Amino acid sequence: QVQLVESGGGLVQPGGSLRLSCAASGSFFRIYAMGWYRQAPGKQRELVASITRSGSTNYADSVQGRFTISRDNAKNTVYLQMNSLKPEDTAVYYCLQGSNTWGQGTQVTISS
Repeated sequence: QVQLVESGGGLVQPGGSLRLSCAASGSFFRIYAMGWYRQAPGKQRELVASITRSGSTNYADSVQGRFTISRDNAKNTVYLQMNSLKPEDTAVYYCLQGSNTWGQGTQVTISS
């Protein structure tokens, strides 16, 4: 059974940066599309960014130009580089492999 482990969350000031990582167990990481989602208190979980197995990317309008998703198939890891962070980026960030394998989430808090 595949497991996803997110890391890299934390508390940063507005305008700061964070890099999230999601490490996957298993041998077939490279064949899956991967995604980052987030869920703020009282809100639905929403797609932040996704990357196909060939490396094509897609971003939510709210993060376009500030966030970058990437993957390293040799390390079974997908990353989310987040720059110019805003208070509204505060949420628990989750990694998704394929359509139904989720990580446990990592908290990102943007506050001065």
